[in-house]
Amino acid sequence: MMGRSDALDRARRLAFADAGHGFDPFGMHPDFMAFGDALASWVHDVYFRVQSYDAHHIPSTGPAILAANHSGTLPMDGMMLWIDVLRNTDPPRAPRPVADYFVSSLPWIGTLFARAGVVSGSRGNVRRLLEQGELMMLFPEGVPGVSKPFADRYQLQNWRVGHCEMAIRYQAPVVPVGIVGAEEQMPQLGRIPVQRLFGMGIPHIPIPATPIPLPVRYHILYGEPLRFDREFKPDDADDPEILAACAKRVHDAVEALIHRGLRERQGIFA
Repeated sequence: MMGRSDALDRARRLAFADAGHGFDPFGMHPDFMAFGDALASWVHDVYFRVQSYDAHHIPSTGPAILAANHSGTLPMDGMMLWIDVLRNTDPPRAPRPVADYFVSSLPWIGTLFARAGVVSGSRGNVRRLLEQGELMMLFPEGVPGVSKPFADRYQLQNWRVGHCEMAIRYQAPVVPVGIVGAEEQMPQLGRIPVQRLFGMGIPHIPIPATPIPLPVRYHILYGEPLRFDREFKPDDADDPEILAACAKRVHDAVEALIHRGLRERQGIFA
């Protein structure tokens, strides 16, 4: 298991756009990246025992989008993908997770996530980061993916097209990512719908079958980048048929990675 010194070394080598006060324009800070890295290491290495496959597909420089499936009642899959990218890029790249709007309004958590590179899911935020050559991390299923019932595990939910629009408009490759294991970490018995909780916009409260995530084994599989930037011009991002076709290709690539991971794993905890 890697320790605090490894996390500090990775944080020092991150490409970082300092806005002049130690933070980048979205609130990310290398020290907080190192803190999150060290904090998540035990979970990544010991608890979920994450196995990573074909991380060489992650571009070493330039704008790119990671598009992954989403699941697990609690978004631990996002944390595991975040640290896995840090671990498996050299020099390390800071993935910029795109979160639903309500996340940034959560007390304490919203600020902590921002310090670790999370951004609210607006077009403007994604545009600016891609123009700066950043590595985006998106879950096209959104909240419906992480909150689906256990009976629907490994069935991709409605696959949004925004990641393809951004990829074409700002000429960034899309790396499909399949995450296997998270579906079984915290089976969901049901959920209590709440359109707005304390003014924070939380869509629902999950009712999990276990009080904490189970120590399943995670498998994170990276696919070959889809180079829509070589096939289409930026203006093609305005064509809904092109976006739907590209999103279908990403969907199918992620689905194939999921099926591969399910075939190859030895068991839920192995």
